[in-house]
Amino acid sequence: MLILLSPAKTLDFESEPKIQTQTTPALLDESAKLVKILKKKTPKQIAALMGVSENLAELNHQRFQDWELPMPHDAIRQAVLAFKGEVYLGLEADRMTEKQLLYAQDHLRILSGLYGVLRPLDAMMAYRLEMGTALKNTRGKDLYAFWGSRITDAINDQLAALKSTDLLNLASNEYFRSIQKNKIQAEIITPVFKDLSNGKYRVVSYFAKKARGLMASWVIRKKIENVKKLTTFDGDGYRYDAESSTHKAPVFLRG
Repeated sequence: MLILLSPAKTLDFESEPKIQTQTTPALLDESAKLVKILKKKTPKQIAALMGVSENLAELNHQRFQDWELPMPHDAIRQAVLAFKGEVYLGLEADRMTEKQLLYAQDHLRILSGLYGVLRPLDAMMAYRLEMGTALKNTRGKDLYAFWGSRITDAINDQLAALKSTDLLNLASNEYFRSIQKNKIQAEIITPVFKDLSNGKYRVVSYFAKKARGLMASWVIRKKIENVKKLTTFDGDGYRYDAESSTHKAPVFLRG
């Protein structure tokens, strides 16, 4: 089984990494093409492009100016340890053993606006570039056009390497849109997490994001290969609800 996750806006490049092993992103040459475009943007243009504050625009302008190949050793960190935020609170990669992280290296992929697709131990520099950003480029009007089939091809290659026919989609809609679903050579399973709120079960963004990370962590730690076993997931009080589930969209309720 191959797992997909979204990245996070919050980053940690300060704490001591759990593991020293680092790998190189497969689509780094493509990343360099995007950075070449972004280096020409002023902080004001970045603020408008990304819809961020002046301070964040200044920060990310400087990040793009500093980005280079080869990436400086003192400015990189493994992706799964660099990303923070709700999903990664649930994933708890910093509490995984080295063996678990190496297992994740083969069974987890992080979608990225700048890097396309990242393995957990791929080294990256700090950045912010959401997949939905309307950045004009030579291939089209946005990042979906830029990446085209490249991310899908990379996912299919890893599915083939694993001899897997199951893709566990725990990414957000924004990031999963970068996948060309009709070309994926596997069955796509997209779990739904709902919490009891005002007497009804509904998707609560913060909790749903954390739950995606929890499930990814659970699959990695238990080395789950059979999609049928997903129904036994019970992390953080969630339980499988057969009545509202379908095979491709299993529903988990809490509360």
